[in-house]
Amino acid sequence: MQTLSKQTREKLLSISTATIATCLYKKGFKNQFIQNVVPLKKMETNMVGEAFTLRYIPSREDLNPISVFKDKNHPQRVAIEQCPKGSILVIDSRKDARAASAGSILITRLMVRGAKGIVTDGGFRDCAEISKLNFHSYHQKPSAPTNLTLHQAIDINVPIGCGDVAVFPGDILVGDDDGVMVIPAHIVDEIANECIEMTLFENYVIEKVNEGQSIIGLYPATDNKIIEDYKKWLELKK
Repeated sequence: MQTLSKQTREKLLSISTATIATCLYKKGFKNQFIQNVVPLKKMETNMVGEAFTLRYIPSREDLNPISVFKDKNHPQRVAIEQCPKGSILVIDSRKDARAASAGSILITRLMVRGAKGIVTDGGFRDCAEISKLNFHSYHQKPSAPTNLTLHQAIDINVPIGCGDVAVFPGDILVGDDDGVMVIPAHIVDEIANECIEMTLFENYVIEKVNEGQSIIGLYPATDNKIIEDYKKWLELKK
């Protein structure tokens, strides 16, 4: 698994998913926003980390009695124990929130082990408890039934679909209050650098809009004078 550099991680902590979405779109990536997942609580910084994946398939009753948890190699439990420090557990629950993908005990274990977050396109149980944790958690909606009723954990750290997005192990996830973006690992440094530049320009735009300036020619910057004014503004900020 490719290691996310400390420098790039630091940059992504302050970049919005909206800015990342635009940068990825410019490079031809149009479907990197995980659909219909929301954070259980607002956090002070972004969620940033490498994807470690878990895949569910539809549960079959004869293979999913409660006794399956006696198996020390049960994939859901193993995923919790193997998700590396600094990574994010991403669960393919087939967009089905009728049964929980995980609950507060497993998510607390992830947090204690040093993971940076958890994302499912299904639901969590024990949401009141999870929302009290200092831990990034994204899901579709609350769900009380145990995962076994509808989900069979089948694969760990393989390519999955989560919220209609392809997620490969090692991809970089960034989550904020809007949701979660997936950045292909091989372009993450480039995306982070471009997003920093875009964020600076958008700060300039907000400043000018608050001063009463029209957005025509300003956003996007199609007026050469505005581009020159921005360069001067940047120099003053150094």
